[in-house]
Amino acid sequence: MDDQTQPPFVDKVDTSYLETLVGYNSRRAALVIIGEFLERMAIYDLRPVDFSVLSLVVHNPGITSRQLCSTLGILAPNLVGMVNAMEKRALIARRPHPHDGRAMGLHPTTAGLDMMRQAEKTAAQLEKESTSALSATERKTLMRLLKKIYK
Repeated sequence: MDDQTQPPFVDKVDTSYLETLVGYNSRRAALVIIGEFLERMAIYDLRPVDFSVLSLVVHNPGITSRQLCSTLGILAPNLVGMVNAMEKRALIARRPHPHDGRAMGLHPTTAGLDMMRQAEKTAAQLEKESTSALSATERKTLMRLLKKIYK
């Protein structure tokens, strides 16, 4: 570079290539929602994965740890700590599985049910607000298309 050449500078960032990538767009949308989700779920002391686990237990009383791991794509050792913490908080209870003597079914407690009802209302409100730029049809289409990627 000689004295006459000016170093390049960016006036407006070009994101056009990144915006062609599904992963980039999904991650950007997720970051917006997850950031707000973390703030709103702090009053319940729930992280996104805790919310998902407790929601599945509430909507599927008796679900096993193996079923939770399979459904959410998480490793069993990671789930053990979450289940123990929820049990310690009296949100869930373990009971023997009626058909598999080796398995324990996870059941919501009254406190777990009550908290999850509130947390799910909070999550629904967040979803409504974060997708307000979409019509109801667009939102359904987005959900359907996203599910095609991971199901």
